[in-house]
Amino acid sequence: MRCKIQMLLIYCIASEVSMAKQLDSRRNFPQGLYSVEDRGSAKWNRIKRSPYQGSSCRIRGCCTGRDDDCSFTIVSRGAICYCDQYCTSGSPGPVDCCADYWDVCNHPVEPTRSEEPWPPPAWGCYKDGRYYGEGTIIKDNCNSCKCFNSLWECSTDVCLVRQDLIQHINSGDYGWKADNYSQFWGMTVEEGFKKRLGTFPPSHSLLNMREAPGKSLPEEKFPAIFSATYEWPEWIHDPLDQRNCGASWAFSTASVAADRIAIHSKGQVTDNLSAQNLISCDTRNQHGCNGGSIDGAWRYLRTHGVVSYACYPSFWNKHLGPSAENRCYVSSEHGKNYTNGPCPNAFEKSNRLYRCASHYRVSSKETDIMKEIMDRGPVQAIMKVYEDFFLYKEGIYRHSQKAGSKWKTHSVKLLGWGALRDKNGQKQKFWIAANSWGKSWGENGYFRILRGQNECDIEKLILATLGQP
Repeated sequence: MRCKIQMLLIYCIASEVSMAKQLDSRRNFPQGLYSVEDRGSAKWNRIKRSPYQGSSCRIRGCCTGRDDDCSFTIVSRGAICYCDQYCTSGSPGPVDCCADYWDVCNHPVEPTRSEEPWPPPAWGCYKDGRYYGEGTIIKDNCNSCKCFNSLWECSTDVCLVRQDLIQHINSGDYGWKADNYSQFWGMTVEEGFKKRLGTFPPSHSLLNMREAPGKSLPEEKFPAIFSATYEWPEWIHDPLDQRNCGASWAFSTASVAADRIAIHSKGQVTDNLSAQNLISCDTRNQHGCNGGSIDGAWRYLRTHGVVSYACYPSFWNKHLGPSAENRCYVSSEHGKNYTNGPCPNAFEKSNRLYRCASHYRVSSKETDIMKEIMDRGPVQAIMKVYEDFFLYKEGIYRHSQKAGSKWKTHSVKLLGWGALRDKNGQKQKFWIAANSWGKSWGENGYFRILRGQNECDIEKLILATLGQP
């Protein structure tokens, strides 16, 4: 009997240790996310945990930013809690914050830690309750700090994620909410502009392009809310993620073209189109992940065509090395409907090429854009992006003056509109748009932006195609 009890105790201890190791292995994933297997496919879900009692932060110390290494394993609860600045989004804060975070890390006096040398050495620096030796270099968001003569010397770059800007927007009356995105943490504003946008300012020829005559209707003739995803279900393609590849010029063009081809063919062709095909193969005056023009992308689609997303998926070739994105893995000849070789993705057999008709410019008048979307499908828009746009979480976006005046051009897909009353009872009109920063950004990859006021030049240049040639 005693032997059986001992075996049972050993089994329980082994189970808790195994659970802790599994939880520790999740620390390499983005904030609050982990991968689970669901019927053979990996899906992302948010971890939901309850606050735990204890002195986790007092023992572990406090970290800046969203630091996946700054965690504390609670084996008895089968969970991990955090002691980092992400918890400052509001007490009691995210469900995975350690219970004593606010007492320890937000205390005006820097806490000591059990493993710190005592008495404190004559040389060294403290930061967020942690001791660092002389000469230590650490990363503080997008800046580097070095401990020199017991003082921190830090670079002064403007970071893409700024807690003060998030708090300013969320406490103001802007009509939208901001959030801290882990994929942008550690990036400067300039890096964000370079890696997450990538559409060149429109050329003179594009700006001088004659607008197609609009079939304008009074605004009251339109439905109050319209979305292409409901009008043409299963024909409108979801937002993709361009990651740190400055190629919104390719993603927005491919997405609008795919939607228009599906609508024009009445659902006979519903494949999403490969933005990677454009990035790697459309090289005439284009610069891949370092930027490109949307008019050049439309010309390539008309003359050469691109394969499906399944045939040439985005960043499929990342395992081939950094030079892979600069090599085109499909080749085609003028007039042919199939590539000269198989798909880069060996699991996809169809190497069919998709072409579209010439692009045209839609009238910048609000109701003309609405009429175009309602009759023929989503359109492409170029917009100015300021640093606060990266922090958009939900609501009707408009530029905050606190975000500064620096901007770069970006291209997105407009697919609908709507209107809501604000807290003062005023009618706020908006466009529904799809970005290319993945579904974890914004409203499941989409965003709303003020309509009828040319907010961020969103209505200045609108392009579309009739679909297949």
